[in-house]
Amino acid sequence: MIGCIIQARMGSSRLPGKVLMKSDNGRPFLYHVVNQLRHCTKVKNLVIATTVNQEDDEIQKFANNNTIDVFRGSEKDVLDRYFQCAKKYSFSTIVRITSDCPLIDPQIVDKVIERFFSGNYDYATNTLIRTFPIGTDVEVFSFGVLETAWKNAQLPSEREHVTPYLRNKGNFKTINVENDTNISNLRLTVDRIEDFELIKEILNNISTNPIHLEDILELFSRKPELIEINKRINHNEGFNRSLKEDQEFIKKQENNH
Repeated sequence: MIGCIIQARMGSSRLPGKVLMKSDNGRPFLYHVVNQLRHCTKVKNLVIATTVNQEDDEIQKFANNNTIDVFRGSEKDVLDRYFQCAKKYSFSTIVRITSDCPLIDPQIVDKVIERFFSGNYDYATNTLIRTFPIGTDVEVFSFGVLETAWKNAQLPSEREHVTPYLRNKGNFKTINVENDTNISNLRLTVDRIEDFELIKEILNNISTNPIHLEDILELFSRKPELIEINKRINHNEGFNRSLKEDQEFIKKQENNH
């Protein structure tokens, strides 16, 4: 069974509570993530994976109100959260989506899933070599390789960001899905207040449901000034912080031996 697991939590060092921040239509960004994904043809089972922290009761409430399953697990060890969630729901194939992507395109999700099943792949994504905008990220992997990563991943970055072990370790068969043109300079994620402003503008200007990437590109060609709103943001801030934690972890290990 294919399951889409959306990781979401209220705590964010850069934009706290961002997943339930509301667009001008009064709907939280997490609603838009779920709504977009409900238009996928290749995956019908959606679960929000949040933490056991009290502040994430809000996410539980959102899930209950929107008739979507919710799983609660570790805050920091997101790899464990994914593994336990996939195990509970008996997913043999997992689609990983993060909740800071309110404009995730269901067509792109379907395309990556299709490519995953086109060969004997362990891991398919559109992020190994980026050609799609940030915020249209899709990762697909089998339960078997998720379990391998869960058992073997040691570094903090591998536990927090779920898939670095699949990308960098072991002998996994991976495939990268690329866009016809490289538009990876565009940011459609919500990590900063500037991102929030841009996504609000897009939602105010496009009324189609779901919103596809071509709708956004068409809007940008009419209103190129929108691209300026968030283009100065450093995308890898969170991951770079994790890499620093890795260095500290390695030092500690060395000191213990």
